[in-house]
Order: sequence, then C-alpha cells, then structure tokens
Amino acid sequence: MPRETMTPRERWQAVLSSKLPDRVPTDYWTTNEAHQRLKAYLGIDDEDALLERLHIDRPLTVGPRYTGPAIPDNKDVFGITYRYVDYGAGSYREAVTNPLADFGSVEEIQANYRWPDPDWWSYDHLPEAIRGRERWPIRGGGSEPFLTYKDLRGDEQAYMDLVLNPEIVHYCLDKLFELAYQNTLRIYEAIPGQVLLTYVAEDLGSQSSLLFSPTQIRTFLLPRMRRMMRLAHEAGAYVFFHSDGAVRPILPDMISTGIDILNPIQWRCPGMERAPLKADFGTQLVLHGAMDNQQTLPFGTVEQVREEVRENIATLGANGGYVLAPCHNIQPVSPPENTVAMYDEAYRSGWY
Repeated sequence: MPRETMTPRERWQAVLSSKLPDRVPTDYWTTNEAHQRLKAYLGIDDEDALLERLHIDRPLTVGPRYTGPAIPDNKDVFGITYRYVDYGAGSYREAVTNPLADFGSVEEIQANYRWPDPDWWSYDHLPEAIRGRERWPIRGGGSEPFLTYKDLRGDEQAYMDLVLNPEIVHYCLDKLFELAYQNTLRIYEAIPGQVLLTYVAEDLGSQSSLLFSPTQIRTFLLPRMRRMMRLAHEAGAYVFFHSDGAVRPILPDMISTGIDILNPIQWRCPGMERAPLKADFGTQLVLHGAMDNQQTLPFGTVEQVREEVRENIATLGANGGYVLAPCHNIQPVSPPENTVAMYDEAYRSGWY
C-alpha cells in the first residue's frame, strides 16, 4: 500500500488547484442515526478516530454562535415552527407553520415581520475553534436562501410566488442573501485566510428535470449567488455548490456564475451520467460525491459498493478533480458494512 504524503487539507487543495493529490480525497455526509450505527459497528466512539480508521478527509465546518433574542424550542430564528416526524429508523424536522404565508404584499411583510439581524451572532470563538485543526480543510459561510424562503411561505406558495408574486420573492431573497453575506463575511474576518470551502447551495433539480425554469434561476437566484461567490473568491475560498437532481441544463450558467465544486452527482438522474459529465465539465469543476445512496449504498452488496467506488475513481477521478463521497446523507437503511466498504475501497483503489 502506498504511503500518504499529504494532509487532508493539502489533498483538497491539490484537487481544487487542478493538481494530482496522493490519493482521491473522501468526504462524509450522514444522518445522525446512520452515524451512530457506524460507530457501534466499528466499536469506535471518538469522532477523529472514526475519520482516521476510514481515511476520511471531511472538512471541519465552522460557524457563528447565536447570541440574539431567545428562540422558543420548537422554532428557529426566522419564527418557523418545526416538528420532528418519525419514519421508523430515525426522524426528520419539518416546518409546520410558515410565518409569511398569509401576506400578500411586500408592504404587509415590512409592517408585520422582523427579519433576523446579523448582529445576533458572535464570531470571536472561531480562532480557538480551529486551533490545532490546521491539517484539515475548513468550510465556513455560504447560503441556501430559497430553502428558507419555502419554509417562510410554504412550499406550494413559494413556487407559485415565482410567477404570481415576483416582488415578494425579490424582497425576501434580498433579505436572506444579505444575512448570509454578512454571516460569511464575518467568518472570513474572524479567521482570515483559513476558510477553504464556502457552501453556496440551492436545490435546483428533481429526479428527472429542473425544479425551476432556467429563466427563473437566472432572474431570482444567479445574480444573488454571484455576489456570494465573489465574496468567497475574494477571501481565497472555493465555492462548493450543492444541488440535488438533474441539473445539467443549468451547469454552464452555474460555472459562469462562479462555482468551483459540483455536489452531489446523482448519476442515475437524466443528464448526470458520469462519463459525459466528466468529459464536458471535468476541466472546469471539481466533482464531489457520486456514491449512490438511493440504490447502491442502502440495497447493494459489499462488492457492488466496492465496484461503484472503482467506477467512480476511474471515471470521475481520471487525472484528478474528484472527491469521493455519498451523493447525500447516508441513511439508516444503509448497512454500516457498505459504508465501511466504500471508504476502504476508496483508500485501496484511489492512489495516483
């Protein structure tokens, strides 16, 4: 077995700067339930020991500490009420009240709703949070405002607003993006030069097509996302863009807007097939993910998982430019032995 010559941060930096790392970097996305099952399966309780055992290069994520007005336990800072819905093997949090659902104009929102203030968060703890963690890539800041907008307005109303109430969409997204911008800027200021990755996301795709029209994406999202991406690049960070689903039609726009990393590569979706994606965009983007967690990880055999790892490395990792990871959070239905097989095979087969 070859010997590692890079730290996780150096490995990511090599991939991001179009150089070959010593091996393919790996990342780790999981639900808490699946994470606990994996630790029990391996008999490892310490987080760092788990990452070391599986040779995972997961970034250290940093963020501010909330110091603003008290928030009720069942709400978030936007006043959205949530409940936990049990699905058997775990639970997910879902919005059950939408604070802006009943307003029909910008003026009504202005008169009746208080937006969070960027000064409600503190950043002075961040230098200490990264001390001693210099060997890891650091992820901080970013935005995903339409996800919040849907919870503020309700899913159906949010998508209807794009056609019926564009002025409300513009007003609310301006508020949400500005909050994200200030949060990100203050992280950069607290730990200058330390953030390697900034997560600028929005779920633009379904299993079969885009969730928005290209015109809507270009009208409501891209100008605001571009501002976030410029901020990241000015701080020396790379833009990690997450969108589930079939997003190939909008990828040229996303590249011109400024993304550096594309996640999660759901290659079973139309247009997201691995070889064409690598051929068309592999010199412009780092590709991240591609371990299928809808079929292979939950229902495949150990050998099928290992085979998919090898296919991903051979196709997406050819000449570099790839970080192997599940294509979303590993679910409790996925056997822990499949998770172990994924990372063990990536370590065995991923050397350059």
